[in-house]
Amino acid sequence: MSSHYGKRLKISIFGQSHSPAIGVSIDGLPAGLALDLDELQTFLRRRAPGQSDISTPRAEDDAPEILSGLAGGLTCGAPLAAIIRNTDAQSADYHEIRDRPRPSHADYAAHVKFGGHHDAAGGGHFSGRLTAPLCLAGGICLQILRGHGIDICAHILRIGGAEDGAFDPAGVSARDFEAVRGHPLPVIRREAGEAMRLQILDARDKGDSVGGIVECAAIGLPAGLGDPMFDGVENRVAGLVFGIPAVKGLEFGSGFAAAGRRGAENNDGFYMDGDNIRTRTNHSGGILGGITSGMPVIFRAAFKPTPSIGLEQESVSLSRKENARLKVKGRHDPCIVPRAVPVVEAAAAVALYDAYLDR
Repeated sequence: MSSHYGKRLKISIFGQSHSPAIGVSIDGLPAGLALDLDELQTFLRRRAPGQSDISTPRAEDDAPEILSGLAGGLTCGAPLAAIIRNTDAQSADYHEIRDRPRPSHADYAAHVKFGGHHDAAGGGHFSGRLTAPLCLAGGICLQILRGHGIDICAHILRIGGAEDGAFDPAGVSARDFEAVRGHPLPVIRREAGEAMRLQILDARDKGDSVGGIVECAAIGLPAGLGDPMFDGVENRVAGLVFGIPAVKGLEFGSGFAAAGRRGAENNDGFYMDGDNIRTRTNHSGGILGGITSGMPVIFRAAFKPTPSIGLEQESVSLSRKENARLKVKGRHDPCIVPRAVPVVEAAAAVALYDAYLDR
């Protein structure tokens, strides 16, 4: 499996949804950095399950255990390794899916890839549970980036038919971030959050699920991060964001909307803001030729509906080679988007800090 990422900052994620623990190793952290473990726990709690009626009832504390990489409360130059224990797994719920793969889940592809030897319980290594160690790494990178004046925040742009306002691509600020963080659901407009909640509850009550879009912004980034061709900032961010289960689309700046515009409309004109060079618009999403321009980096990730739903679905019996019906058991999110918001922030933080170290 390819469960590692990074050029200067290298992370490796391990474990399965129902293994004793999941974890991450982070190699390349500079020595002498103070980490706030309480702040890290608060960040991890945003992703943790079992906290509301719109998420899975699986209850996990997601309390990290740091095994190495710290000495006297500071990073010591050695790889930082940490685990998060799985304490509320119910593997018996997944016995049937070893023979009857869930539609639109990784079950069938994993069966073929690994000859039936993969861990199917809870989705194994393909589970969204593995985003917890990604958040662990990302939460650390967020703290370090803030020390350099760089901040990252994401919000729910859409769930089903309910939509929030978007960040101002050229003017998003720390004040906007604080407003998002102050809402029960991470949204810009509180009324949009309530409409999204109703969409999720309606899907849950019908035994179904619903997808959505997360928008993320990074501010304070200097110009000049990233490289052209295959090591651009879009490439680096995409490599991690597409590692988040259920992500099926990604766009930077105006994204696909740019395809319907002319250059005069989509180009970002430059101007002098004191001694700084800025652009009046930010259709490029803060990235030109794979390199940061100094404007906010803006991207959006589209999440499909959770494949594990309560309705009976079409499947096949892998052992009998015949059509079959499947009704998924277990505990699942009717919408993974609210819990995915900190995961998107974490992915962006790891990718951007890796680029920052490589500048």
